[in-house]
Amino acid sequence: METKKKLPIGMEFFSDIRTKGFYYVDKTAFIRDLLASWGSVNLFTRPRRFGKSLNMDMLKSFFEIGTEPTLFDGLEIAKDTALCEQYMGKYPVISISLKDVSGSSYEAALKRMSSAIRKEARRHQYLLESDRLRDVDKETLKVLYSLYLEEEVQEESLYLLSEMLHKHYGKKVIILIDEYDVPLDKAYQRNYYSEMVNHIRVMFSEALKTNVNLEFAVITGCLRIAKESIFTGLNNFKVRTISDVDFAEYFGFTDIEVREILHYYGIEETYNKMKEWYDGYQFGHAEIYCPWDVLNQCDKFRCSITAPMEAHWENSSSNGIVQDILENSNATVKDEIEALISGQCVEKALIPELTYTDLESKDYEVRQNYLWSVLFYTGYLTEAGAAKEGTHKLVIPNREVRGIFEKKIRSWFRVRVTSDTGRWECLCSAVKNGEADKVQAILNEYMEDSISIRDTCIKKEMKENFYHGMLLGLFQAQGGWIVKSNSESGVGYVDIEISVPIEKTGCIIEVKYAENGSYDATCKKSMKQIEKMGYTERLKQSGIKCIHKYGIACYRKNCKVEHKQET
Repeated sequence: METKKKLPIGMEFFSDIRTKGFYYVDKTAFIRDLLASWGSVNLFTRPRRFGKSLNMDMLKSFFEIGTEPTLFDGLEIAKDTALCEQYMGKYPVISISLKDVSGSSYEAALKRMSSAIRKEARRHQYLLESDRLRDVDKETLKVLYSLYLEEEVQEESLYLLSEMLHKHYGKKVIILIDEYDVPLDKAYQRNYYSEMVNHIRVMFSEALKTNVNLEFAVITGCLRIAKESIFTGLNNFKVRTISDVDFAEYFGFTDIEVREILHYYGIEETYNKMKEWYDGYQFGHAEIYCPWDVLNQCDKFRCSITAPMEAHWENSSSNGIVQDILENSNATVKDEIEALISGQCVEKALIPELTYTDLESKDYEVRQNYLWSVLFYTGYLTEAGAAKEGTHKLVIPNREVRGIFEKKIRSWFRVRVTSDTGRWECLCSAVKNGEADKVQAILNEYMEDSISIRDTCIKKEMKENFYHGMLLGLFQAQGGWIVKSNSESGVGYVDIEISVPIEKTGCIIEVKYAENGSYDATCKKSMKQIEKMGYTERLKQSGIKCIHKYGIACYRKNCKVEHKQET
């Protein structure tokens, strides 16, 4: 029986994937495209977990002197023998990742930056033994091997290392900088942005501006930070964007590649589930999948073909930007978010170059424009075809990302509701005591201030899940209750089950979406399901004496509640 290659989950080193039996989706055509059209500094910006770091290590493995050519055997780039002869293994390479440069203060972040730079310097420690460097060069270089690199040393470090490598090899240097904007993001969150942006500006200026030792540089990140804040004065600076790079070919996974992966592991029948959850990112005319999602879910399916779909991309970030736009939204923004989670699009003018300080603009409209732009560039929104000049049609790309929005909306809704302690406690009391009219009245007050799901083409169960989640969050905040969701009881699964053991009281709540405002019929359907499926049985078995049964029909920002009591 053939031994299948391992899934490269979290693998960022190209050589490990190629030599240790991991499955590899061939993205080496990226090298050819880069060499066909490059500037002295090339910036690629794309959402996290789309393979940027692995591609950067692939570039290092291809260009660096001393590379192992067999790493590329059988891959697309190897077919271009003339290009490989000219470029493979011909350059000294500086490769540094800033993804871990963070800290609660600027000083703490500098320590992490020092560690990242020193790590790369140690990779080139052979320079201290070079017969092509003078003693004064070696003495200057030794500072990069100190336990801690001072701020000024950090700012000169990449230039210094490139100069020494150029002298040693007699060849200009390629500089690779991965996740360049992570330190800026962390600095913005921790209130030392101005210090960090100035630090990185000086470092980049030293290494990338009129550096006679530089062949070219490649930089990656999620956001394109404005030239005036980071890339000041760089000559021949090139930003590689959606319009001039077929991103699906070089990052991400195409539909064909996903099918090939599933076929290789014998789990082809999971394709439709994968497609519904993970695809939808639109770059040019191609839809692509996030590699992090696909690989992690394939791992689940290899263990069990019936494994549930999971939101892997969601859990790799704080998703704070979604919370930010919700908490600072007006009625217009709420309406636009409703449209998005209902599967519709919004038209926005995007700002291609950002600075984090723009997110703090006192001008509300300016701030919102920047927030929408960040949502797009970080992968929470994608394009949906042509729009009028100067704007972009934006949609939520897939079910997974829609779930992120919905969770943040529910969290925001719960905080807003529970902060009004008196009204929220009145709601909980009414639910516990079977006061259906009061429950309906209070819920409608709350829902008027919330975000709804419009009656569009989104599947009915997804609409129901949205309202289900909002109600569940409200009741889970009541510390004295035992609240369960989709728990098995009778011959089915209860939407929401509540028990108040000290009072021997419980509630069964069935939530449904009332299409086109069909409240009465939907409530009756909910109540009939509770009876037919025997949802009250588990509460009875646990000693609950009084059970309130609720059928709740939701549509847009309104609901109707029907109630029966069972004792």
